[in-house]
Amino acid sequence: MIPAMPASAVAAARPRPRRVTHAVLGFGRVAVMGTVAVLLLIAGVWASWGTAQHVMLTKGRERGTVEVTRCGDGVCSGPYAPVSAGSQARGRVVLEDSVAVAEGRTYSVVVKPGGDGVVRSGPAGVLFAWVPLGGALLLASVVVAGGLRRTRVAWGMAGAGVVLLTSAFFAV
Repeated sequence: MIPAMPASAVAAARPRPRRVTHAVLGFGRVAVMGTVAVLLLIAGVWASWGTAQHVMLTKGRERGTVEVTRCGDGVCSGPYAPVSAGSQARGRVVLEDSVAVAEGRTYSVVVKPGGDGVVRSGPAGVLFAWVPLGGALLLASVVVAGGLRRTRVAWGMAGAGVVLLTSAFFAV
């Protein structure tokens, strides 16, 4: 600094592109990572809702039980016995094969409209339907912690995902 030059002139002559660049990059990081986290959660809800709507919104739907007699090619099937009024017995309905379905067991189910497909009902069916959301919560928590640097929110999301997946595991 020149002794005769006022301090305000020195501050005005110094460029500040670094602050602006950091602000723009920080905003860009938050925008991109926030978008990724929201898209992960939307995808989890979307994947879960295909099954969850039949399990959770049972008013007017056919409810009953199915005794699994055969499993193969990713599906299990068996005769359907109605429980709700207006439901008709069927000789064969199709239940998605998973680790939670075994031959010879009977499950409470809800019939999907317009076909012979059924989904499990009750608490186990609800929790099993929302498993994709639990996985999405775990994935999004990593993005929120690393990309958005919101560790408390990320721990909450991860905890919710773990609770959902664990309860579904024990319920099914």
